[in-house]
Amino acid sequence: VQLIESGGGLVQAGGSLRLSCVISGRLRTHDIMAWFRQAPGEEREFVAAIRWSDVTNLYADSVKGRFIITRDNTKNTVFLQMNNLKPEDTGVYYCARNERFIQFPLTTGAYDYGFWGQGTQVTVSS
Repeated sequence: VQLIESGGGLVQAGGSLRLSCVISGRLRTHDIMAWFRQAPGEEREFVAAIRWSDVTNLYADSVKGRFIITRDNTKNTVFLQMNNLKPEDTGVYYCARNERFIQFPLTTGAYDYGFWGQGTQVTVSS
């Protein structure tokens, strides 16, 4: 399984970006896909997650109301629409997969996700 992110870039505060993560290989019905981010010198932190089967989603408080996670089943792709970006949103954004054989609550811990992309840089200038 490979996860390939794209869509990062430099944007001014208040702007928008849309990240994409293409997933190669077969996804399981109950898989959970997520976005994490990591700022320089900081721990990797949870941003948003979505269950592939029923699109149930979960967001970090810091992005709730500004970011939207979606998925396209036909393209094996998960998206992160980021609106009203702030300088504190700056970091490397990673796509991650939590492989599940049965339905499981959405999780926010990086240790639950066994597959990771290479990351895409998002920089928000003030």
